[in-house]
Amino acid sequence: MRAELLSRVLSLLPDPASAPRAELAAYHAMLRDYPQRGGKGIRSDLLLASARAHGVQPGTPAWDGALWLAAALELFQNWVLIHDDIEDDSEERRGRPALHRLHGVPLAINVGDGLHAYMWAAVHRAGVPGAMQAFLDMIHRTAEGQHLDLGWVEAREWTLTEGDYLDMVRLKTAYYTVVVPLQLGALAAGAAPHPDFLPAGLALGAAFQIRDDVLNLNGDPAKYGKEIGGDLLEGKRTLIVLHWLAHAPADQRDAFLAQMHRARPDKDLEVIADIHRWLLDSGSVAYAQAYADREAVTGLNALEGALAGVADPQAAQDLLGAMRTLATRDH
Repeated sequence: MRAELLSRVLSLLPDPASAPRAELAAYHAMLRDYPQRGGKGIRSDLLLASARAHGVQPGTPAWDGALWLAAALELFQNWVLIHDDIEDDSEERRGRPALHRLHGVPLAINVGDGLHAYMWAAVHRAGVPGAMQAFLDMIHRTAEGQHLDLGWVEAREWTLTEGDYLDMVRLKTAYYTVVVPLQLGALAAGAAPHPDFLPAGLALGAAFQIRDDVLNLNGDPAKYGKEIGGDLLEGKRTLIVLHWLAHAPADQRDAFLAQMHRARPDKDLEVIADIHRWLLDSGSVAYAQAYADREAVTGLNALEGALAGVADPQAAQDLLGAMRTLATRDH
């Protein structure tokens, strides 16, 4: 994330050097672990871009409020990722072992809970009317989407449609990646968020997630920051897999479903490697990417209309350009 945001995040977190006990020093260091690993800062950048488009100028009190909201959004991202890594039994995060792999599940859950509380401290520091409700809505929608995702994994459910997948990603990804950052930027400027931020953000968020699913299969590990093929080990429902299952040869489909009915530690890595190759060799990756491209066009058109007439047209164009890049990114 931006250095100015990281400094704000760290200013809220306790300093390990001042802890009264070694155990608490370890806890304070763990609070700082994920934020200090970096990350792309996509969502906080979008929030600040929205604030600028709505007329917020750097160096003003409104900009300070926007920066605190952006810091809060980064804290949200980090505590959610800690819990998400546990729920998915992930191995890595941002090129290093996931927090629960380093310290165990109970301690990692506790750190995620702690960062959640510090997120609300940042929202309070922002002092932006409407921001608390926007964060509450974001958390509710994200949890609903995560429930769909985890519930399907728990039930070993694969009789799903593309519509089911899109329902899940619009809740799990689109709200906190696009919809709410756009809304928070407007709120920081004292403006009412445009109603079309919702349909624009849902389409762009879907494009973002589908692209992420593609990168999980064929991305550059050095850029991607997560394990390539991890979605298969975690049994993730993706547009790629659902399309492939509808067209796969019976023997490949049977092999896939047999693996997906196993817990991650019990999966056969050689068979998973075969499945990975089958997916890459099929037309399903191209199908999903084309779907993401269409969603991106729909979302960008809606966003362009929503930004018409904002206070800073050049900043609005910069925001649209950033969203185009986001929807077609290679990492």
